Amino acid sequence: MNYGKNNLSKKRKSISSKKKMKQKRVGVRLFKAVIICILLLAVICLIGGVIFAKKIIDDTPAVSVDDIRPKGFTSYITDQNGTVLETLKDSDSNRVYKTYDEITANTKYLPHAFVAIEDERFYEHNGIDLQGIIRAGVVGVMNGFNFSEGASTLTQQLIKNNVFDFVNEKTFFDKVERKLQEQYLALAVEKEMSKEEIIELYMNTINLGQGCYGVQTASTRYFNKDVADLTLSECAVIAAITQNPTRFDPVKNPEKNAERRKKVLDNMLEQGYIDQTAYDEAIADPVYDRIVQTAAVTEDTSPYSYFTDALIDDVIQDLMDEKGYSETQAYNLLYSGGLTIKSTQDTTIQQICDEVTADESNYPIVEYGVEYALTIHRADGTVENYSKENLGSYLRSSRNDSNPLVFSSEDAVYSAVEEYKSTLGINTEAGDIVDENLHITLQPQTSVVVMDQYTGQVKAIVGGRGAKTTSRSLNRATDSPRQPGSCFKIVSTYAPALNECGMTLASTIKDEPYNYANGKQVRNWDNKYIGNATVRYAILHSMNVCAVRTLTEVVTPAKGYQYLQKFGFTTLVNDDPDYPGMTDIAQATALGGITRGVYNIEMTAAYASIANGGIYTEPILYTEILDHDGNVLIDNSTPETHEVIKESTAYLLTSAMEDVITSPNGTGGAARMSNMAVAGKTGTTNDSTDLWLSAYTPYYTASIWVGYDENKSMNNMNQSWHMRIWKQIMERIHSGLEYKDFTAPSSVVQKTICRETGKLAVSGCPAVTEYFDKDTVATESCPGHRSVEEENTDDTNTDDAENNTGSSNTGDSSNTDDDGNTSGGGTGDSGNTGDGGNTEGGNTGSGGTGDSGNTGDGGNTSGGTGDGGNTGGGNTGNGGVTEPSA
Repeated sequence: MNYGKNNLSKKRKSISSKKKMKQKRVGVRLFKAVIICILLLAVICLIGGVIFAKKIIDDTPAVSVDDIRPKGFTSYITDQNGTVLETLKDSDSNRVYKTYDEITANTKYLPHAFVAIEDERFYEHNGIDLQGIIRAGVVGVMNGFNFSEGASTLTQQLIKNNVFDFVNEKTFFDKVERKLQEQYLALAVEKEMSKEEIIELYMNTINLGQGCYGVQTASTRYFNKDVADLTLSECAVIAAITQNPTRFDPVKNPEKNAERRKKVLDNMLEQGYIDQTAYDEAIADPVYDRIVQTAAVTEDTSPYSYFTDALIDDVIQDLMDEKGYSETQAYNLLYSGGLTIKSTQDTTIQQICDEVTADESNYPIVEYGVEYALTIHRADGTVENYSKENLGSYLRSSRNDSNPLVFSSEDAVYSAVEEYKSTLGINTEAGDIVDENLHITLQPQTSVVVMDQYTGQVKAIVGGRGAKTTSRSLNRATDSPRQPGSCFKIVSTYAPALNECGMTLASTIKDEPYNYANGKQVRNWDNKYIGNATVRYAILHSMNVCAVRTLTEVVTPAKGYQYLQKFGFTTLVNDDPDYPGMTDIAQATALGGITRGVYNIEMTAAYASIANGGIYTEPILYTEILDHDGNVLIDNSTPETHEVIKESTAYLLTSAMEDVITSPNGTGGAARMSNMAVAGKTGTTNDSTDLWLSAYTPYYTASIWVGYDENKSMNNMNQSWHMRIWKQIMERIHSGLEYKDFTAPSSVVQKTICRETGKLAVSGCPAVTEYFDKDTVATESCPGHRSVEEENTDDTNTDDAENNTGSSNTGDSSNTDDDGNTSGGGTGDSGNTGDGGNTEGGNTGSGGTGDSGNTGDGGNTSGGTGDGGNTGGGNTGNGGVTEPSA
């Protein structure tokens, strides 16, 4: 063995070299293993990423171009000429859509401002800005993994706002998932849409503070101008809001908005959208002074009109019935769907109605009603609620007042409320908290509906008088049923009698003591009887016995009920579980004694059917609903129609009701127009709780109702004042229209008859000309006629058998002034003039007041309301049988 120094050194090197080689081989193997692990991990991650991405893509909602359009738009109601009447919008649905061309009609400052501050490579990328993503990632890492830097493109923001519910994201994974889906959809959207289309949708979508959605709404809110008219400075203000609408609100935080606005302008200058001169002018502009000045101008919180209230109800119902929406869906579409609703309102007619009904000089008295609610949150946590009814009960008992909720002054209202509150033990010092809602209403109230009888289009609605403080409040024209009184005689009784029961205007009816089936007596307004009365005469004088007798013995209550349904009345009661034991298939229906009452709009439509030759046309408040894109959603221009009565019957009723208005003894004389033919019928309920006039011209049909919300009697008032309101309205509406008469159809013929027997006149008869349907024309001659001397009796001391009735021509009380009031003022046989008596200077003559006189069946003659005393809109008691006045 060689153990020399050199040999030992060689051996040591050899051993060391082998060791190093071994170590090297181990290191190489370890490195390879690490690489393999990394590669495997990368493959696993890649596979996992692909699976994850595929799942996210699979879960991505399928969207179309329509899906990324903004959802919340202002809806519009227009009048019959297309002028906007009202705007309907939710707080987040007030967008007013503008196209790209409309926005950029003058300059392209606004879209360029958004691009400059939100997505500078918008016109270059394909929906995803990779450069922006990398930048945001680097900034996030440098800021301690605080990834607050945005990298979303305008396309992604559009998708985020209109497709995803990002507000309810709960986890980081939710956010990542949504971001990836945004990017995937952004790529797809950019393939389908141009850049101009994308930014158009974006500018109409975004939240721009102060409840403004979309650039047009923001332009109006902040600068009170159209978006196309914005200056560069103003465009920068709006674009500055986008990132954080609360923080950069130009009204509440103008300083912060100004900082962001400068950055917008800086970016626009840097990116070449503006030059230095434009930049300097914009920077120098005191734009925030203008925002403060216009802030109050653009707020509109005025309540909707009564017409709009009724229209909204109809539209929601039609969307449910015709389109299958739920009530919530219909409401949301109406207030955020960008609909255009073409109403039937004639603004000129509506203004006339509003002005006349608002004129306090048209009312015989000014009193006040109250709507009241009180909630007391006691210190011990209990809650007590009190209503108008509680207030009324207290005042009724403490003051022994039969009408406790009608006051002589507004001060009296406040005094009564404070008196009531003093009894409730309220102690605010001890911690009681009071929530109170008090609204004072003018009384008596009114409602008016004007309708075009040929089209069914409602031209005007008045749902009440006095200041309207809330939208969709009580609408007395469409929501508040009231007892119809003698207006029902035409539609329940005489229409079917003439139409199919063989009666004519010349048919005679026995006017003599007559009882209902329950034994209660039917009474005329003067408690007198004339023996025989023709149908025309019974209509002219609104005779109760004749109407009840005709419905009972000729028509039948069941048939009368069917006709009322055909005339469009929806409030009738029969076998209704909400009204057990009540039915309107009853004798008193002839006089308007029904369970619930009727709506003014339905009364108007019923009389419009007669004016339209017997054809009922459903009343409509709009003709068409267009969706946001202008497509017809509902076509309502051709309403439902059906024949109720023959054309000849309609004319016969019209002829008889012309007498009601034009005859010296007609009950509707106060409505006689100087510039147009008129036909109609008055109606008065027990104690004059309700006063009606439903009448029409060859152009329009209109109904007016007046009364107290609390059903207070109006016996002590002139009974024709509502007719004068109707006349004022209709004369102004018809001003300038060509005069027309009602024209008899070919199915109507004329014959000379005896005005007393209704038969063909012979020598000695008091002859008059009468109209007949050609199929029911009188064929029997009068058998002879007694002399005038024989005809006059003690009870009917008259000078003219045509104009005088009963014993109503009683001394001093027979003469009337222009308002229809008796000069003697006594109750006698003439009494108060009921539905209006004789007006326009006429004399009551022989009691031809019909609807007038003391309040007919329920009137002052006995001082009570009879079995049907609860009138107005309430239940009538006695199984629905009431005896309203004529």
